[in-house]
Amino acid sequence: MAAEKVALVTAGGSGMGAGAARRLAADGFRVAILSSSGKGEALAAELGGLGITGSNTSNDDLKRLVDGAMAKWGRIDVLVNSAGHGPRAPITEITDEQWHTGLDTYLLNVIRPTRLVTPLMQAQKAGAIINISTAWAFEPSAMFPTSAVFRAGLAAFTKIFTDTHAADNIRMNNVLPGWIDSLPQLDARRDSVPMKRYGKVEEIAATVAFLASDGAAYITGQNIRVDGGLTRSV
Repeated sequence: MAAEKVALVTAGGSGMGAGAARRLAADGFRVAILSSSGKGEALAAELGGLGITGSNTSNDDLKRLVDGAMAKWGRIDVLVNSAGHGPRAPITEITDEQWHTGLDTYLLNVIRPTRLVTPLMQAQKAGAIINISTAWAFEPSAMFPTSAVFRAGLAAFTKIFTDTHAADNIRMNNVLPGWIDSLPQLDARRDSVPMKRYGKVEEIAATVAFLASDGAAYITGQNIRVDGGLTRSV
């Protein structure tokens, strides 16, 4: 990498977020990781980066992440928005409170940090934002009601954001994982995938890393399925 670049990863203490942080660090990025468990701080220390214990539902915690990265490195080139797990229940039994939790978990988790980094990326005249979404954003499943509903909204947000900021050379794309090996592995789920296997966290991380790279400089506003053929667009 010609110049040192900086990536922020939210909800990056475990799973796909942690996988993305590891891959970006291996590719030469300085990484700053936010997680609520404390695992992000440990991973950041391992990777020589910055770790913040806090929640992506908190504007204050996200500001600590952004401010810490700017104080340490003076720039932010990539934002990776991962997420935890929101409420699951039969669709008409989900309470108002649970819907609000889903909104926080699956949509505002992207909007909040995006508001913070966009002015910095505009000043740099470059930036990439990658959101880890779900394969079920466009083919929703009753198994994941709040995720599917709000990540369909994320696709709309992404389109409007890119229409607004593509001229600033700020890109935003969504990665849509299917059954990934950070989840409990069940035979029926594996057998529902045309490739007959779970995807690997490392495969999601590789997709994130590509979208963060100069090789993806002309890709924006897209929803990229990484699900072994489980869902297909027409």
